[in-house]
Amino acid sequence: MAAGMTSPIAAIVLAAGKGTRMKSDLHKVLHPIAGRPMLLHLLGGLAELRAAATVVVVGDKREQVEAALAGTGAVVAVQDPQLGTAHAALQAKDALAGFEGIALVCFGDCPMLTAGTVLRLCGALDAGAAVAVLGFRPADAAAYGRIIADADGTVHKMVEYKDASAAERAVDLCNSGVIVAGAADMWRLLEAVGNDNAQGEYYLPDVATGAIAEGKRVAVIETDAAEVAGINSRAELAAAEAQWQAFRREEAMAEGVSLKAPETVWFSWDTALGRDVTIEPNVFFGPGVTVADGATIRGFSHIEGATIGAGCEVGPYARLRPGAVLGEKAKVGNFVEVKKSTLGKGAKANHLSYIGDATVGAGANIGAGTITCNYDGYFKYRTEIGERAFIGSNSALVAPVKIGADAIVAAGSAVTRDVADGELRLVRGEQLVKPGWADRFHDAMRKKKAAEKK
Repeated sequence: MAAGMTSPIAAIVLAAGKGTRMKSDLHKVLHPIAGRPMLLHLLGGLAELRAAATVVVVGDKREQVEAALAGTGAVVAVQDPQLGTAHAALQAKDALAGFEGIALVCFGDCPMLTAGTVLRLCGALDAGAAVAVLGFRPADAAAYGRIIADADGTVHKMVEYKDASAAERAVDLCNSGVIVAGAADMWRLLEAVGNDNAQGEYYLPDVATGAIAEGKRVAVIETDAAEVAGINSRAELAAAEAQWQAFRREEAMAEGVSLKAPETVWFSWDTALGRDVTIEPNVFFGPGVTVADGATIRGFSHIEGATIGAGCEVGPYARLRPGAVLGEKAKVGNFVEVKKSTLGKGAKANHLSYIGDATVGAGANIGAGTITCNYDGYFKYRTEIGERAFIGSNSALVAPVKIGADAIVAAGSAVTRDVADGELRLVRGEQLVKPGWADRFHDAMRKKKAAEKK
């Protein structure tokens, strides 16, 4: 139970819609924002509530949602057939048998809802309301359901757009669909909802209508439209992504991160950034990235699943894949790819290299064009490079192989056997030298070309 709450809360998340406008084989609520399914964004935003239970009501593609919820503690209830939002919420009753706190109903395709807003709704119940609904005032009220309320927030009527009069449609206070009530009241009011309306469906807002008919107070709490924006299409998904990214960029800069061109940097939901980090334009962060204080990420770099130490320099045009770990002041330069490898303190790979399944010791230098040959078509093998080792340009390190501390691998070498500490390894074909051969060749070719012109 969240701090400040007087009753436990159970969350009922409606996710039974078919999502046909997404035109996707993936369940609508599993489409990602910042690399995280929108349903999990919602559950993450509500985590501070410390809900006693969370029930996700599904219909189509149930198995996808169940797989996504694994490990979250949430349970699934099924709505079949799909007869409207009130009917959907009622399907959670069995899963919440015996629960006597506050029931929250919200939507899996509205991922920006926050715990703070839900707590304000619950506060209205503490103040005497039987039901509290969440309203918003969009720039274009469009076809949203309307809330007819007094200035003090007392609701007199909830009406769907298709059932509203012209005067009711002129009201700009819209219904987000988010609603709270005591569990006993919620079940009783849900069971009383009828379907005498334009769509012939059981509407969730009629929970509030039923409470009003009983003479009980229903209160509306308002929030920003962006917090309750629903996602029903790819265009709305892109708009939600842009909204989330804009917020995260502002948050990062407020926390001491320098973004040279904020609108070109894309974060993941879990990107962790230290102080005095500098990020140049056109950088993409996938999931699982941690960047320590004072690091610089240069332009056009792509980073996912990586840990970047203090004072590191990455890019431009670098790619860090999952399992990349850069120690303090390590440097990964342009067109370098690192995967499942650790670079020790001060290690450098400045140009045009692939480092995969490797351990690179502190102070080691990886020359341009170096690759760790880690895969034989069946298995991956590791390369170990010792401290202060120097790997010459255009070298191939054929794993499994160890390069010792302070060793030198000469440029152009293909190393297939371990190199001892302090050893030089030179693996090249012997150079053939023919003095004057090039001069004789040029003379012969010039004469031949001149003869062809006669």
